[in-house]
Amino acid sequence: MDTISTQSLLLALMLMLLVSAFFSAAETGMMSLNRYKLRHLAKTKHRGAMRVEHLLRRPDRLLGLILIGNNLANILASSIATLLAIRVFGDYGIAVATSVLTLVILIFSEVTPKTLAALNPERVAYPAAIILRILMLPFYPLVWLINSISNGLLELFGIKLHRKDESLNSEELRSVLNESSSLIPQNHQDMLMGVLELEHLAIEEIMVPRADIYAININDDWKTIQRQLTNTPHTKVLLYRDMLDDAVGFIHVRDALRLLTREQFNKESLLRTVHEVYFIPSGTPLLTQLIKFRRNKERIGLVVDEYGDIRGLATLDDILEEIVGDFTTSLAPSANEEIYRQADGSYLIEGAANLRDINKELEWNFSTDGPRTLNGLILEYLEDLPQVGRQLQIADYQIEIFSVENNMVKLARITPPASLN
Repeated sequence: MDTISTQSLLLALMLMLLVSAFFSAAETGMMSLNRYKLRHLAKTKHRGAMRVEHLLRRPDRLLGLILIGNNLANILASSIATLLAIRVFGDYGIAVATSVLTLVILIFSEVTPKTLAALNPERVAYPAAIILRILMLPFYPLVWLINSISNGLLELFGIKLHRKDESLNSEELRSVLNESSSLIPQNHQDMLMGVLELEHLAIEEIMVPRADIYAININDDWKTIQRQLTNTPHTKVLLYRDMLDDAVGFIHVRDALRLLTREQFNKESLLRTVHEVYFIPSGTPLLTQLIKFRRNKERIGLVVDEYGDIRGLATLDDILEEIVGDFTTSLAPSANEEIYRQADGSYLIEGAANLRDINKELEWNFSTDGPRTLNGLILEYLEDLPQVGRQLQIADYQIEIFSVENNMVKLARITPPASLN
């Protein structure tokens, strides 16, 4: 080694530091790639992505190759640095080489290249994959040997070597969507979040309450029935006998008009066109009900409790609006028709307003685990009949009962926390 010039040793040391930096950057770049984006690019025949995906199919082999190269470069660099230090500093050269080389390797061969690769994984990983695939051929026997010993030790300690499932659950996917706000248009993001939200919502949260169902008593006189059919705002109307729980079925207004044109418009012919009632058990998740609507070719149904009593009415449109937003005339009033902003920053809100709709419209955070409506929330808190002028505070919201009808809160004034200051 004494015959090798100092200049040659310096060049060799610099080369080893560069090789070490390459392997450090390659390791971080490969492991920092977005796997889902990588798969997408590989499917589109992106050559760099295809090479990287091939290497990542066996991460143990990839890491084995990278660590072999990195350690060989660092060991050679250490040996060369020691020789140079001994030539310059004599007996103190070993101590000088150890301290200086450790700092140099950390800065130039570890931290800097790994930081660069973490910030730009694709720009580092794709070209690095070309070199790594070439190096895998001559180093494969050594990589195989090291991996066999390493995997054997892991199995000895009961550690499974199967590749971890990289699929995302709904909560993880929701986090991915939130972090992708700059890449996905807001309306697309809202729709995707709406789909994920379906499995957390029950049918009661979007149904038209029993008291708000537009229905016709078939036992009323014929003129009353005609007037109700003429004035209905909906395309399908529920028919019942005396009590809503004795539902007959749904009549399509189109069928009624067809009977009218044929001069066959009477109770008997109307009842013959009735569609059988489709019942929905209360507590059904919206995602499940959406699938059932599609499977059964239905668009509307009555929500019933465990006793068979009708609790409300739900439609396919109501579920779809949870995904895409309001796009039809709903059977129930929309949130913005039940909320009236006041000049002082407070809001007059109807008691029948749905708490989820209030939270969505005003970006509030009323709990929706219990009562569904504002009236129900107030009554649960009071544990008594409501009285006009009664004031209460739920969470950080100041509430004043503004109007009462039939022992129910008709209208309430709510002052949000921002308006209390």
